[in-house]
Amino acid sequence: MRKLFVLLWITAMLSASAGPSLAAGDRAMKQRLKNELVEFTPPDAFLDANFVADEVDPGFIFGKIGDFAKSRSCPTTWLIGKDEKKRMESHDPQAGPVEYSLYLEVDCPGKLTYFVFVDRSQAGSAQWMEQQKQLHKSKLEPRSGPAETGLEEAARNGFPVNAELRFVESEGELLLRPEDALTGELNFQPIYDIRLNKAVDR
Repeated sequence: MRKLFVLLWITAMLSASAGPSLAAGDRAMKQRLKNELVEFTPPDAFLDANFVADEVDPGFIFGKIGDFAKSRSCPTTWLIGKDEKKRMESHDPQAGPVEYSLYLEVDCPGKLTYFVFVDRSQAGSAQWMEQQKQLHKSKLEPRSGPAETGLEEAARNGFPVNAELRFVESEGELLLRPEDALTGELNFQPIYDIRLNKAVDR
């Protein structure tokens, strides 16, 4: 009888601890359906890429995206929009490099977070900056010069950048300056200071 009681108690505890995780998984699936996101395996060039986390005026370069994903303490899944995936699959390589967005879903009990990255591993820093000037001319022109120079200098120093963390969505709230979040609560420190043009001491 005592053994049966212990077994029932262990089963109840496991069910209680698993509950929030399962609920979070259900929420994640609902969000995927709502936003038409599907699972995706990113190319190695993207996972091995360094990234910036400010669209207009990045101050730092962060290390490999794959390392960032591995550093998360909760289950992660890479996702892509259905239409974006179709666009990639039908893209003609002769038309030049393609830029697309990938979502890193981090599914914690009671908290669902999406890190939205832009993969530009098919284009160099100079080409990407030129594209950004055309797409966001009004807001980039005042500061794009120093940013472009800093990224080019970083590349010459062995710290090329081929991706960007565009924004973070956590529980429906957007963090439009993810650079601050990375160096703060997310505890993922940069590897290069763009403004000082030197590697960060770690």
